[in-house]
Amino acid sequence: MNMPAGLGEALLQSASDAIIATDREGRISFWNPGAERIFGFPAGETIGQSLDLIIPENLRARHWAGFRHTMATGTSRYGHGDLLSVPGLTKDGRRISVEFTIVLLRNELQEVTGTVAVMRDVTKRFAEVRELKRKLAEAGGQS
Repeated sequence: MNMPAGLGEALLQSASDAIIATDREGRISFWNPGAERIFGFPAGETIGQSLDLIIPENLRARHWAGFRHTMATGTSRYGHGDLLSVPGLTKDGRRISVEFTIVLLRNELQEVTGTVAVMRDVTKRFAEVRELKRKLAEAGGQS
């Protein structure tokens, strides 16, 4: 089935979710308007930069160990379509909660050339769930 002309570009540019692509070194090669809205960085400030822009400092070592392993082996510990939840970092230094899926980009020889992640800000939902759990714990403690 052929994709209608312009559909891919329209989806990339209009998605409310962040769509971020990287090269093999973890440098940002694509940053859509959704990424700008969620993280606060204009595309011009991100292209060619490290993903460290949006990864909280305390999580960077673990992220890069997994990233390097994935680039070297062409495999990820996360299955196709797995929804991952992690903290992210905005331009103004706020930590947010994001859920995302990741896809490996491959060349014609099936070598991994980078990644594409589709990310959604779920900070508000996570805060609501935390508050509900707190209220339930309080209610459960009352006799």
